[in-house]
Amino acid sequence: MVRVLYFAWLRERMGCAEEQLEIPPGVATVGDLAAWLRARNAKGEAAFAELSTVRAAVNQVFALPPAPFADGDEVAFFPPVTGG
Repeated sequence: MVRVLYFAWLRERMGCAEEQLEIPPGVATVGDLAAWLRARNAKGEAAFAELSTVRAAVNQVFALPPAPFADGDEVAFFPPVTGG
């Protein structure tokens, strides 16, 4: 199981703040996971329609799409953040 967290407008579009998911074989990177979530249902399609606007972290460490994750990890998705 992987704990998937959604923040900001991703949370709104997915309709939840987090999910515990059994990830199918072949989904091994953050990019794979985002693509799988997008293809899973209409909410995922809305949330992940523009993958270039989604950032991710694995176990609270910023992760690029090729980054791997494993069973038991936490993967968070969020929009780009700026400070000022």
